[in-house]
Amino acid sequence: MKAIIQRVTRASVTVGGEQISSIGRGICVLLGLSVEDTQKELEHMVRKILNLRVFEDESGKHWSKSVMDKQYEVLCVSQFTLQCILKGNKPDYHMAMPTDQAETFYNSFLEQLRKTYKPELIKDGKFGAHMQVHIQNDGPVTIELESPTAPIDSKQLAKLEKQQQRKEKTRVKVPSESSRERNVPRSKNDPSASSGAEGDVSSEREP
Repeated sequence: MKAIIQRVTRASVTVGGEQISSIGRGICVLLGLSVEDTQKELEHMVRKILNLRVFEDESGKHWSKSVMDKQYEVLCVSQFTLQCILKGNKPDYHMAMPTDQAETFYNSFLEQLRKTYKPELIKDGKFGAHMQVHIQNDGPVTIELESPTAPIDSKQLAKLEKQQQRKEKTRVKVPSESSRERNVPRSKNDPSASSGAEGDVSSEREP
């Protein structure tokens, strides 16, 4: 689970030209659910969001108070694109929780926020809708949160490291096909021998 937390002076959500939700001072939360998320991740993220100290205290000391301490509002917006994995330049969202499952999970997240804090101070957008989210960031202050991943077993980690080492040794010992071709002397009459000539493999590589 990933969340982008922004400290705001105000924020709102508009759907189809109609404003459906708004807050004054507080935090705006963009939430991305993962296929691996469970109740444990949900509870962890709720605690972190509500206790994150991004506000100053009465004496002006920074990073001293949370949204709950200040009794400010929270605007939550579901954003599956936070689970993006790039394949080249194309976004891939296979790590995002499927829509039918995500809506139920997201509603549970909101319910847990309201149960832990004050229900009237928790606002949200419209799940699955095309929204315009208007955020007036205060600072600016933007913090990324991510639920902790399960620790990797030490034996499994050692196994993965050995596999990686073997792969690296193989790359050193076995020359690639292209390197073998470069080592073959070319005739002066070979038209492709000059740099950048048509058919020269090196000229086709991306920088």
